[in-house]
Amino acid sequence: MTTPHTAETAETAETTADTAPAERPEKAAAAPEPHPEESPEPPEGELAIKPALEAVLMVVDEPATEEHLAKVLGFPRRAVADALRELADEYTGDGRGFELRLVAGGWRYYTRAAYSSAVDRFVLDGQHARLTQAALETLAVVAYRQPVSRSRVSAIRGVNCDGVMRTLLQRGLLAEAGTEPETGAILYETTHYFLERMGLRGLDELPELAPFLPEADQVEGESQEGVPSFDVDADDSGDSPTDH
Repeated sequence: MTTPHTAETAETAETTADTAPAERPEKAAAAPEPHPEESPEPPEGELAIKPALEAVLMVVDEPATEEHLAKVLGFPRRAVADALRELADEYTGDGRGFELRLVAGGWRYYTRAAYSSAVDRFVLDGQHARLTQAALETLAVVAYRQPVSRSRVSAIRGVNCDGVMRTLLQRGLLAEAGTEPETGAILYETTHYFLERMGLRGLDELPELAPFLPEADQVEGESQEGVPSFDVDADDSGDSPTDH
């Protein structure tokens, strides 16, 4: 037997059942699940500056300038310069066997001096390819007098330097730098490789030795002292010791 109260309860249940499913889609539409393909991605080519610099510097065969690194990697020059110096400080602080140094206007990895003997044993097996004393002296003259001709180098050293100069040219320590206007002689100068090998940023970091070297003109003048003059116009009427 159905009472009015029972009928009212059943009607209320039917109404609730009819309206409940309609509310669920509205809630789902209000907060949709993000689709994997719609997830934002980082900009293409976005790299961390320090790892990017380390990766590039590992493959360079000559010091890389801050301007070149900034252009290649797409970072501001100031940011590159700061990151390079921070890396150099980090390597030093960690006591690494290598260091990042500014040499010849650019940055490059070098073996730390304290561990150079380990590299010598591994690479050279105890055999050191060093420049001779004559080559070092010739290289020093060119470094302080450049651009300078081969004859002036020979005059300053007091010996013929042709062979030594050829050796230094072959090793990339010297290069031609035009000709002398008065004589047309080829002039020579040191190279960036010379700065790199010497650990110098520029020629202004050379030790102050130039004031102690004699002028080439003075050396040439002194070399002519004691040489007899053969003047065809000279008066030969004077008596010689053999005439008596």
